[in-house]
Amino acid sequence: MSSSGAAWGRRAAMSALLSVAACSLQAQTARSVGDDLVNGTDPPSSSAGPVSYSKRVPSDKTSRDAKPDFNRDIYYRNKLEFSFESGWLPINIPLVFDFLVGSPYTTWPLHYTLQPNIASLRWQLDGIEGPLILRGNWDFTFSGSATIIPRGPETRYFAFDYGIRRNFIPRNWRIVPYYEMRGGAGNINAKGPDGVLYAQGQDLTFTLMIGSGARYNFSPRTSIEAGVTYMHVSNAYLSQPKYEDFGINVYGPVIGINVRLGRPKPPVEQ
Repeated sequence: MSSSGAAWGRRAAMSALLSVAACSLQAQTARSVGDDLVNGTDPPSSSAGPVSYSKRVPSDKTSRDAKPDFNRDIYYRNKLEFSFESGWLPINIPLVFDFLVGSPYTTWPLHYTLQPNIASLRWQLDGIEGPLILRGNWDFTFSGSATIIPRGPETRYFAFDYGIRRNFIPRNWRIVPYYEMRGGAGNINAKGPDGVLYAQGQDLTFTLMIGSGARYNFSPRTSIEAGVTYMHVSNAYLSQPKYEDFGINVYGPVIGINVRLGRPKPPVEQ
């Protein structure tokens, strides 16, 4: 063989060895990057700049947030409930709005205890919405009440009330705080015209109720609640000047039960 042929053979052998070495190095690099992706670690950066890869391991936060909120089956738009509440209101206080009407902020010598029994239809106006501690929904309440008066010259008070309630609904909590206000009109067997001092001046009276408490949901169908309610009864000065409008202002504990009316909420995608 000539010297030129031997030199060409050596160059061909060297080129073949370099090609095999390059293929081996490329395969090792690909396996290393694949292992980094599976183990959730970042691959090394190249000289051309950082390279971004998606990690294949899901985070714990995503798993927690994906858990459905069962309260969406309890509080939703156009749900109807029947509610019955009973209270014991023995604590007499001045009218909370005395500073607006110019009355003396004081209680009268004649004290009352009211025991309201309230049957209501609750209509939920919307679904759950709002940020953080304000997350919740609204319901509108139509109520008929029969109030026994175990302490005071009058003995009973019948009224129709309506109002609004805000439910504060954390995710997947069975205990849900609420705040509500109700007002209406009714009939009391007034004893002011019979000469009883500090009693009510006429039978037609108006009422205001402000309350707060918490509700415990056993299921989407039934729940119980407990709270504190302030109740005001007066005739809005309609009996004056013939009979003074002293009014009744009491507060105390209230408990109740709620039962869904109709079928449950149809299943929807969360």
